[in-house]
Amino acid sequence: MISAGEFRNGVTFEMDGNVMQIIEFQHVKPGKGAAFVRTKLRNVITGGVVEKTFNPTDKFENAYVERKEMQYLYSDGELYYFMDMESFEQLPLNADKLDDNFKFVKENMMCKIISYKGNVFGVEPPMHVELEVTDTEPGFRGDTATNASKPATLETGTIIKVPLFINVGDILKIDTRTGEYIERA
Repeated sequence: MISAGEFRNGVTFEMDGNVMQIIEFQHVKPGKGAAFVRTKLRNVITGGVVEKTFNPTDKFENAYVERKEMQYLYSDGELYYFMDMESFEQLPLNADKLDDNFKFVKENMMCKIISYKGNVFGVEPPMHVELEVTDTEPGFRGDTATNASKPATLETGTIIKVPLFINVGDILKIDTRTGEYIERA
């Protein structure tokens, strides 16, 4: 059990049958009246964010969200297959369990499979990936007074904005959270 007075960022707990994670919290002690805890919570299953205030003595059941490292193998069009590197068991997942940032993952990359009580509800790709540029317009020298960029297609088929000096065959480091180019690898 955890009380609202013990809330910290990243803590997960059960509330009204949902698993909630604390994004932000603030202990407020007004001049008059009782203290309270103001929070911003994310439903880890649906991803929805709500703001809620609690009495510091409110108690909730702890929720243990499991993150397991697994290797992405392949997709057959409908299902995405992941393999546990310890037991070599394969886990097929539907596309609805994958976030938008999964478009940066290629075969044989390691991902974190997120589950609660055995039910998988998400896949976290690595924070940074290195991908090859398969198609982009040739870069031109000069014309860099502004921070100019051009579209580039990566080996996964994803299109991102890159600086003008990037060419076909370059290996780029990409931040999967924002989808932005970081540097050449």
